[in-house]
Amino acid sequence: MTSPGDGLHVVFGATGAIGSAVVAELLRRGRPVRAVSRGGRAPEGAEGVAADAADPAQAASAAAGAAVVHHCAAPAYTRWPELFPVLTRSVLAAAESAGAKLVFADNLYSYGPVDGPLREDLPAAAQGRKGRTRTAMAAELLDAHRAGRARVAIGRASDYYGPRGTNSTAGETLFGRLLAGRKPQWIGSTVQPHTLHYLPDIARGLVTLADRPEADGQVWHLPADEALTAQQFTDLAAETAGRPVPAPIAVAGPAVLAVGGLFSPMLRELRETAYQFSAPFVVDSSKFGTALGPFEPTPHAEAVAVTVEWFRSR
Repeated sequence: MTSPGDGLHVVFGATGAIGSAVVAELLRRGRPVRAVSRGGRAPEGAEGVAADAADPAQAASAAAGAAVVHHCAAPAYTRWPELFPVLTRSVLAAAESAGAKLVFADNLYSYGPVDGPLREDLPAAAQGRKGRTRTAMAAELLDAHRAGRARVAIGRASDYYGPRGTNSTAGETLFGRLLAGRKPQWIGSTVQPHTLHYLPDIARGLVTLADRPEADGQVWHLPADEALTAQQFTDLAAETAGRPVPAPIAVAGPAVLAVGGLFSPMLRELRETAYQFSAPFVVDSSKFGTALGPFEPTPHAEAVAVTVEWFRSR
C-alpha cells in the first residue's frame, strides 16, 4: 500500500521554526517538498512558493498536487483569536481541494491547567482566549476528518528550542541572552519540571504522523526528552556555551507580567498561560510510542549543543 507520505509534501509556514524543521526533515528523507511562505524562500532541494496561506485561492493553488499538507503557519501571537481560525480554515480547504492528508502542528493550550501529566484524553478545559481558539480549531479539523472531507492528524508539542527557534520561551530570551552575556529570562518557577521539545524531534514526529494511516483522526503528543526544570535546562545551556554554572536567571513572575502587561501586548498575552510555568508541566507521549513504534528523542545535551552553535553562528 502506498503511503501519502511518499507523494508531494506541501508545508505552509515553511520559514517558521516548526515549518523549517519539517522541510529539513522531509528533505533528509528524500521526499518531494513545496515550501510555502509569504516570501517564497526555500532551501536547496525544495520548491519555494510565495503565498498568503490565509487567502483560500492562494492556499489552494499552493497545495495543488499535494499528498500531504503540513499546517505549520501561525499569525502574530497577540492576534490568534481573530486570525488563526481563518488561516486554519483556508489551509484545511486547500488540503481538501488537493485530496491531501492534513497534519496540523498544534500546542498544548487546549487543556488549560491540569493536575498531573498531560495526556491526549484530558478534557479541553482552557478558559483563556488563545486556548479556546486552539480548542475550536482542533475540533473543526477533526470534524472535517469524521465527515470525510480530509484525512487529519494533529501533533501537539510543548515549548520548543533548536535552530531557528527564536520566539519560544526557550529561544532568544534564553539562548540569545545567555550567549550575549546577559541573564536568561524565564516565566514563572525555575524549579518545576517542564517539557521542552527539540524542533527536529517535533519535525520527525509530524512526518511520522503524515506517513502512518493509523494516526488519522486523532490527537498525538509528540515525544520529547525528559522534563527538566528551567534551572537545570539553563545550567546545561550555560555549561555548553562555556558560561558560569549555575546560571543566574531573570524571572518574570505573575507580578512582572501583570505590570508589564499594562504596556506590552505580548506580556499581557503571556499571562493567560502563566499556569504552565508555576507547576509541573510534563507531557505524556506514551500513546505515540505504543501505537506508532519506538521514537528516541534527541537527548537534551546533544540538542542544546546544536542550539548553542546555531545561536552563536547567527
